[in-house]
Amino acid sequence: MGEWRWVSAGESHGPALVGVVEGVPAGVPLTREHVDRDLGRRQQGYGRGDRQKIEQDRVEILGGVRHGRTLGSPVALLVRNRDYENWRESMSPDPGEPDRSVTRPRPGHADLVGGLKYGHRDLRNVLERASARETTMRVATAAVARAWLSELGVRVAGHVVRIGPHTVPDREYSLADFDRVDESPVRVIDRQAEASMTEAIDAAKAAGDTLGGQFEVRVFGLPAGLGSYVQWHRRLESQLAMAMLSIPAMKAVEMGTGFRQTEASGSQVHDPIRWSAEQGFYRDSNRAGGLEGGITTGAPLVIRVGMKPLSTLLKPLDSVDIATKEAYQAQVERSDVTAVPSAVVVGEAMALHVAAAAVLEKFGGDSLEEIRERWQQWVEKVRSF
Repeated sequence: MGEWRWVSAGESHGPALVGVVEGVPAGVPLTREHVDRDLGRRQQGYGRGDRQKIEQDRVEILGGVRHGRTLGSPVALLVRNRDYENWRESMSPDPGEPDRSVTRPRPGHADLVGGLKYGHRDLRNVLERASARETTMRVATAAVARAWLSELGVRVAGHVVRIGPHTVPDREYSLADFDRVDESPVRVIDRQAEASMTEAIDAAKAAGDTLGGQFEVRVFGLPAGLGSYVQWHRRLESQLAMAMLSIPAMKAVEMGTGFRQTEASGSQVHDPIRWSAEQGFYRDSNRAGGLEGGITTGAPLVIRVGMKPLSTLLKPLDSVDIATKEAYQAQVERSDVTAVPSAVVVGEAMALHVAAAAVLEKFGGDSLEEIRERWQQWVEKVRSF
C-alpha cells in the first residue's frame, strides 16, 4: 500500500522550483494542462505585485507520467523561474562572492530568526526559501492530487470571505456557487463585497501598507470514515490545521463554525443526526465542518484560514542591521499589497494533499481502478450500516 508524500525544493530567484509526489496511483489522467491551470490561478488576484508580470508559470513533467496517464511511480515536476535571468550571478550555486546581500531583517518575516537558526549572516539565504514563491510547487504537486481525486468525485474549491475589515455574508455554499469565483478579481462569491475590498486594497497601496484577510476552502465528495480518533496525528482536524498553518503568513484556522461555537450553547452548535433508507445517516446542518472526532462525516469539509498582512512594507518598519547593530528601516523587497485571493489556491492545494493522504490511507491500492472499486464498496457499506 502506498503513502501520499510530497517534497519541494528551490529558491525564489533560483533557476527553478522542483517537486516530487509519491503514492500517486497508476492510471490517473494527468497532463501539463491540469497543473498549469492551477499555477495560473495562483498568480491571479487583485493586489499582487510586479513579480507576477515576470513569471508565467508553466510545468515540466519529468517523470511518473506516460502518454497522459500516471505510471504508479513518483511524479516529478519542474517550474522554471524566469526572473533567474536577472539573478543568475547573485543566485549561482557555483563558488563566488555573493551580492545583493541582506542584513536588515523585516519584522514579521523569517529573516532574523532564520538567520539565527541556520547561522546565515546574509539573510538572503533565508528569505529566498521562506518566500511565498515556494507555494508554486505546493500548487503544482497538489494539481496531481486534484486530477486523481476528481476521478473519485471529490472537488475542492475556495473563496475569500474577508479582506481587511470587509467581509462577505455568512451562509452555506454549494459546489455550484464556486463556478464563477475565479472571475472575481478578489475571488469572492458574493459580488457585493467586491467593490469595497478592491477599494481597501487601493487605499493600502497608496499608503505603502498591506492587508490580510480570511479565505475558506471546502472539500466536497469525501465519504464518512476518513481519518481517525485513535491517535492525535491521525485526526483530520490536526492534519488540516498543520497544513494550512504551514502556508506563509497564515495565523489562524477554524473548522466549520469554529470560534463562533465558543459563543453559543451546545444545542446551537451540534448537528442533529438523521437517517433515511436512501441516504443512510446524514445531517441537515454542517456546523461541524464535515468532521467529528477527527473523522469525516460525509458532509463537505469546511476550513477557514486567517492570513496576516504581508510583512514587506513599502514604508518599512524599524529594524536593526545584523552586521552593524545600528537601527535602520527594514529591507524592502518586491511584494504584494495583499495575497489573500491567491492564497485561496494555496489553501486548496494543502486541503488536496491532506485529502489525498487520507483516501490512500483508507483505501490503499496501486491503481485508480483498484482504489475506485474499494471506494464504491465502502460507500455502499456506510450507506447500509
